[in-house]
Amino acid sequence: MGFNRRSKNITEGVARAPNRSMYYGMGYTEGDFGKPMIGVANGHSTITPCNSGLQRLADAAVEGLKAAGANPQIFGTPTISDGMAMGTEGMKYSLVSREVISDCVETCVGGQWMDGVMVIGGCDKNMPGGLMGMLRSNVPSIYIYGGTILPGKYKGQDLNIVSVFEAVGQFSAGNMSEEDFCQIERRAIPGTGSCGGMYTANTMSSAFEALGVSLPYASTMANVENEIVDMVKHASAVLVEAVKADLKPRDIVTKKSIENAVAVIMATGGSTNAVLHFLAIAHAAGVEWTIDDFERMRKKVPVLCDLKPSGKYLAIDLHHAGGIPQVMKVLLKAGLLHGDCITITGKTVAENLADVPDAPRADQDVIRPIGNPMYAEGHLAILRGNLATDGCVAKITGLKNPVITGPARVFDDEQSALAAIMANQIKAGDVMVLRYLGPKGGPGMPEMLAPTGALIGQGLGESVGLITDGRFSGGTWGMVVGHVAPEAYEGGTIALVQEGDSITIDAHTLVLQLNVDDAELARRRAAWVKPAPRYTRGVLAKFAHNASSASFGAVLDRFE
Repeated sequence: MGFNRRSKNITEGVARAPNRSMYYGMGYTEGDFGKPMIGVANGHSTITPCNSGLQRLADAAVEGLKAAGANPQIFGTPTISDGMAMGTEGMKYSLVSREVISDCVETCVGGQWMDGVMVIGGCDKNMPGGLMGMLRSNVPSIYIYGGTILPGKYKGQDLNIVSVFEAVGQFSAGNMSEEDFCQIERRAIPGTGSCGGMYTANTMSSAFEALGVSLPYASTMANVENEIVDMVKHASAVLVEAVKADLKPRDIVTKKSIENAVAVIMATGGSTNAVLHFLAIAHAAGVEWTIDDFERMRKKVPVLCDLKPSGKYLAIDLHHAGGIPQVMKVLLKAGLLHGDCITITGKTVAENLADVPDAPRADQDVIRPIGNPMYAEGHLAILRGNLATDGCVAKITGLKNPVITGPARVFDDEQSALAAIMANQIKAGDVMVLRYLGPKGGPGMPEMLAPTGALIGQGLGESVGLITDGRFSGGTWGMVVGHVAPEAYEGGTIALVQEGDSITIDAHTLVLQLNVDDAELARRRAAWVKPAPRYTRGVLAKFAHNASSASFGAVLDRFE
């Protein structure tokens, strides 16, 4: 029976006959039952450009798996377009989709007793959701990132999705013509692929390459170019070899490999969402990893790459400059990477990087040498204080001075906050508080790209603070602090803030503080009443009921 897991475990006789008969109905022959059954979790959809270019990759996977002597079994996974849902009620479903995707992968792999799985995804939650399902199933697995988008062009400038959100702020402030605004809107997305900067999709794909669950160079390829199809075919053969070797995700995803992934996240200036997702990934892998481990890594890993949202370049520029292998080799030579971690190739990190130059090429400035970083320390800071006793995440790249003390401008939803920005009611020195947007309160912890993009567009990115128990897009930068825990819905101090209170954000001392005395906070806490849940049925209600704190990754199965 070869190494087909299902064939080896099906009871002989009556139970086995119907099982094989159903395969015969799909065109299988007797010889196929000795081949490994490999799932292809196909995230293709026409919902979003991030995923609308995935079908040709799934087709390449089928071709590659058959050529490698395996039987591909395709099943679907859903996606939610963060860019399209941003600023709407639909954004509440984004983080929820991470859990739905992981459930889909685990359910199909477990239910069909697959020997291995290849997960193909594009948009932000496809990646952590897919990997969490891979880790739960723990059969040999590989992740295929659908690829980044190429930049749009207008008046000699590269465009991407964040260009549109920032243009809203510029237009509302009277700093952009209607013609330019409309042209940016039309030209920002020229085709298929995931959002082009070091936003959440490209952050997670880069981290997965560093983690060892994707092939070298696979995380920064463009969706529309041919090399990504060739990569998928090669990945198919690599996965079949991993099945033969019984190399499983939990063999690859260890504390040391997570440190490698987080080192690359810091070095590339990646998304705040990586903190939330790697807490969830570590949980699925059974690896001890806390929010404080990110701060530990931040202090020792510099930002090496000049990438959007706060820098100049896009992911495709990083690819042309040497990609994630070049970033990893710089970190490895500096002693900031574990070279002995095993990867899906069957080789160690050091072996995969053996032929990569020790230093980045001199003819590019996307990747800096270790002695001349963008920033001496990482950019994702974990702050604490009476406003976030369980921690929160600040993204501090691109800021001249990541410190502000100012009066609170309090909003219990995103829409009223955005309306205040657009009406020019937010002034330099203000600290906006967007609350009841956490895992339980949102529910679903929606992203705040619309308000932060509008602030940047109005020129307030460095002079207005914004804190929230919700999340930020990977495209966000500025004086922003998210994932505030405990969240407002659970009675966190953020629920007690009143209009005009003094708030301090200080990324130097790692403090988020409400400057109100303890007696007054105790009085407010005694008067606080927990709001009724916003949903009582369906997937949002289930998420709100089961979600853990953001400081634990907002996972749904943290039962201990």
